[in-house]
Amino acid sequence: METDKVFGFVKPLVDVHTMGLYAMANLVRECGYKAIIASPEINSALEQVQKLNNYSLVKSWIINNNITHLCFSYRLDPNDACDYFMQLYEMLLGDNMTAATGGTIQAFSFAGLPEACRLIAEKTQGNVILFPGSETPMESLERYNIPQEKIKKSLLADSEYDNMRMAFAKKIIESESYKNITPQDHYGYPTCGTDNDTYVARLNYAKEKGALPIIRTHSGPYNPDRMEAIKEYNSWVEDLAKSKLLDVLSIGSSQLTQSNFGEDWEGLQNGGGVPINSPLEYRVIREKAKPMLARTYSGTKDVPALAKIHEESLNISWHALSFWWFNELDGRGKNTLLDNLKEHFEAVRYIVSTGKPVEPNVPHHFAFRGADDITYIISGFLAAKACKLLGVRHLILQNMLNTPKNTLGIQDLAKGRSMLRLIKELEDDSFSVSLQSRVGLDYFATDLEHAKVQLAAATCMMDDIDPDNPNSPEIVHVVNYSEAVRLATPDIISDSIKITLETLKEYRAAKMFGKVPNMGYDQETINRTEQLYTEAKEAITFLEKNIPNLYTPEGFYFVFAHGFLPVPYLMDHENKYPKAKMWPTAYKNGGIQVVDDENNPIYTLQRYQKIMSSL
Repeated sequence: METDKVFGFVKPLVDVHTMGLYAMANLVRECGYKAIIASPEINSALEQVQKLNNYSLVKSWIINNNITHLCFSYRLDPNDACDYFMQLYEMLLGDNMTAATGGTIQAFSFAGLPEACRLIAEKTQGNVILFPGSETPMESLERYNIPQEKIKKSLLADSEYDNMRMAFAKKIIESESYKNITPQDHYGYPTCGTDNDTYVARLNYAKEKGALPIIRTHSGPYNPDRMEAIKEYNSWVEDLAKSKLLDVLSIGSSQLTQSNFGEDWEGLQNGGGVPINSPLEYRVIREKAKPMLARTYSGTKDVPALAKIHEESLNISWHALSFWWFNELDGRGKNTLLDNLKEHFEAVRYIVSTGKPVEPNVPHHFAFRGADDITYIISGFLAAKACKLLGVRHLILQNMLNTPKNTLGIQDLAKGRSMLRLIKELEDDSFSVSLQSRVGLDYFATDLEHAKVQLAAATCMMDDIDPDNPNSPEIVHVVNYSEAVRLATPDIISDSIKITLETLKEYRAAKMFGKVPNMGYDQETINRTEQLYTEAKEAITFLEKNIPNLYTPEGFYFVFAHGFLPVPYLMDHENKYPKAKMWPTAYKNGGIQVVDDENNPIYTLQRYQKIMSSL
């Protein structure tokens, strides 16, 4: 391990965005440098760093860890970002904490929205390394002056498939043909827009009309004034309903909505998102949203009770549950892991009584914390089968592409196909699966025209996951192209949907006439899919044979706590789950694999056998 550079990663606690931070920490580690991620205590101190005790805490952390590169991240409001960063920056400069004045810090960096980067660049005269979000892994490392000989060659991997999609997408965006897209026919069934409307009714109608996919998008304004934020969002909802482009309004609820619903928020920081705090506010949104369906995320505590509130106040289209996540593991809530799992299983039992679908928000959360591709697949399967065993009749299978963003497209296809194949094997007369595809959170560039091209290119990949199925994907979660720059307003949301629909239409036509390759017949993708499927299938069979009551809260806790689902970037500062973090992963052959001390891949079944033999 190199000792001349030590990277310290910090962010104000109110900002829950961690993926970019983890990704960057992993990159510098793979180059041989030490990367330290600050504890929640340190991150909380950043929010009021002008207080002497808080500053002393941060200063001691820097000194004790010999931090040479202080890496600050904040992806919410640009003005808040600038204030948080500049307070710390100026205090450290004034305290002679830089290398030029006898301290340890050789460089400061800031990662955030472009406007925040602009503000900080002005205030620091260009003395801070800035990451507005569009950087490739190579570009990020170059900004830190990492020597070329220390950068893994795998980061330079290229793909004919990825290049083809980008070229195809660029033509669509340059032609602006997407601007002529009109709404799909999704509204002709009897219950549409009524209190009895359901996702399944809309799905069946759209399928009969040959008008899939169902379109969902996730959005919400930022405003520190709670009531003004609600008012603005309701205006957005009305605009989106009028456009008739959107089927499912996904409410971008705030952290406080998820963690402190119905409580007194006096003195608490919201951190962005729609600050809903009562069933009445949900009901108003529901009425304004019609004929759209509506959904929102679950909470971080009292999960069964919130599921009931969402059902009664929103007539929620489907329930999204995170199982292992949004608790002590990721700092999003105070539930212990086991308590969280128990609440989730209880919530599923309630949802079964409503007949509504369930969306396990699971695989990508493992990927955010450094999990390998096999763990991505297995975690999705475990959550899906648990739902089926509990009585769920319809599952929404979310597959997040470009996570991490440097994954090769053919590996993304193989990973998505393998997971879909395994979970589709669970289907029967009482259990069906809808594939929901989406772009990754950390994918888009800050150049908005290039981001539009990226959205179209990713849409092509969505159509290639299940290429022989004309109804797949049944749902597209449209991530708005402005994601790396600013919150999406209704006009941006509408354009993002139009780009998605136009790309699907043109890409399918191009495949039909042989103008682009049919990836259903691509041998490398087929081989990768079969390898991932076989490896995941063997591992699942092993778990089912060797872990009693696997599909219970206790079983899910067991597989996590004992390292069957590795998350090497987990922010477990109390070290409650050392076995979950003990298996390192690395970028290999365009994907993510668990590796040994010599950086060689470890076959999942062999790893599972080793874990079980040590118990």
